[in-house]
Amino acid sequence: MQAQHTAPPPKCQPVLWPSWERALACGLTFRAIVDADLLFLGALYASTREQELAHIPWTPEQKTAFFDMQFRAQHAHYQQHYPTAQWLLIMRNGEPAGRLYIDRWPQEHRLVDIALMPPHRSHGYGSALIQDLIDEAAAAGKPLTIHVEKNNPARTLYNRLGFRPAGEHGVYDLLEWRAA
Repeated sequence: MQAQHTAPPPKCQPVLWPSWERALACGLTFRAIVDADLLFLGALYASTREQELAHIPWTPEQKTAFFDMQFRAQHAHYQQHYPTAQWLLIMRNGEPAGRLYIDRWPQEHRLVDIALMPPHRSHGYGSALIQDLIDEAAAAGKPLTIHVEKNNPARTLYNRLGFRPAGEHGVYDLLEWRAA
């Protein structure tokens, strides 16, 4: 899926959290997603799944159609099951770099999803942002949780940041960071 970037409507102002100091130091800013971002978000989703289909003998068009179908299903699921979440586009140097979906519940903060486009991976941006979210949850006296697929390579990052298994749901494990 080819990433195409469209500028946000002029009334879409960046959303800044001064307490997200590490992310801001990495040059990350955030804004609410809008319908015009769906093409980028679909390309982002595909970039996180390409390796899984690398060995499948489908045409590029078939893979694109599959990724599009899967993205739309995931997006609808998130919208239905996390209606109070913040749906944020991660920006770097004014360009879309990823997505952050976070829901703050009375008993916990749930990191619904975080993903970065390949050029923005392995630079510490995700670590910085997750550490900021850990600090935010700790300040609120709550754990930070996320569902992660059992074979997701990001599990190494979550383990390094102090997340521990807290449950299981099919191919996903619920990981939890909790203050000592």
